[in-house]
Amino acid sequence: MSILKILGAQLDSMTPADRQIAQFIIDDPERMLALSSAALAQETGRSQSSVVKFSQKLGYAGYQQLKLAVNKAKALELQPPHGVIHGSIEGSDNYTIIQQKLIGSKLLSLRETAAANTEEAIDSVLDALVGAHKILLTGIGASSLVAKDFSYKLLKLGRMVLLDSDSHIQISNASALDASDVVMALSQSGRSTETLRITELAKQRGATIITVTGLKPNPLRDLADICLFTVGDEERVRSSAITSRDAQLMLMDMLFILLLRRQADAHDYIYRSEVAVTVLKT
Repeated sequence: MSILKILGAQLDSMTPADRQIAQFIIDDPERMLALSSAALAQETGRSQSSVVKFSQKLGYAGYQQLKLAVNKAKALELQPPHGVIHGSIEGSDNYTIIQQKLIGSKLLSLRETAAANTEEAIDSVLDALVGAHKILLTGIGASSLVAKDFSYKLLKLGRMVLLDSDSHIQISNASALDASDVVMALSQSGRSTETLRITELAKQRGATIITVTGLKPNPLRDLADICLFTVGDEERVRSSAITSRDAQLMLMDMLFILLLRRQADAHDYIYRSEVAVTVLKT
């Protein structure tokens, strides 16, 4: 049963405070998905702690998990594209079924990732990136590929970016950071040893720490000044990171587009970059 139906069924038995929060979610779930816990508290005339406790009473670890559940409920109400389904790919699936399941899982991952991150958190990340002297990107495996792609985009905007595939060089770079610098650490599990050690050192040096992890509590998130989240449909044994990588890419692309809008001279940098590479295309 979807969380919206559960709220409707339990509404009469709730305390007045919980009922007011639940009614707001039932009446306007799309609005709720756009609000932080503090903003929802203000909308309903309750405290932020009341919103968090309300989420926990429903069996969720926190408000972000409640938002994901509401997002899933809304997704179930939408008519999916013809032939698109969601599910785990089995060895017996044929080409068409694999294609449909893969598309379905990617779409769901992207939608849930968008719902998991508040506008306030995104704005805080943008403020940190805009004000940074140096930006150190760190991640291993699939996360390192996403970090590399984002580094190219930041370089196009004239940002000073540090990124290296060698973890020894990454941790050496972290040792030279200070309070004017930013670290963006990507790890779906939040438990990658290299990423943790690099981020720990950067935090000791006073750098602002931005983490991009899954929703489950993890040691990397504990180091963060600002947290962003990715949701990947990879609860089963996997052959490679697929949906979590796509979720990370989508999040980084969104940050890049928002930076383009915020940085006054962004289009000048992009134009100069495009002109520069034309000599290599002739």
